[in-house]
Amino acid sequence: MFRLLEQGRSGEDAVTIDLDGQPVRARAGETVASVLMREAEAWCRATPVSQARRAPYCMMGVCFDCLMLVEGEGLLRACQTYVRDGMKIRRQIGARHVVPSC
Repeated sequence: MFRLLEQGRSGEDAVTIDLDGQPVRARAGETVASVLMREAEAWCRATPVSQARRAPYCMMGVCFDCLMLVEGEGLLRACQTYVRDGMKIRRQIGARHVVPSC
């Protein structure tokens, strides 16, 4: 688990996001993955076959291990997605459900 260097700093840049139904404090301008890494359970998705938990890995958008369900935008890379106040984020468990378009 990680922490902010300025942990005690109070600022106007604080936002609250909804992570799996729980409020989580974050700073405006940081990524979903960096917020997730400070949580006790820093995983973002469970694999379809074994349900093994995966955490952010490369932190630069190459590996796709940090895919998360972001409200209104579908599956996004958490390391490339910046937090917004009130953003709803869900961990992906198992295979993604796709609705046929036809």
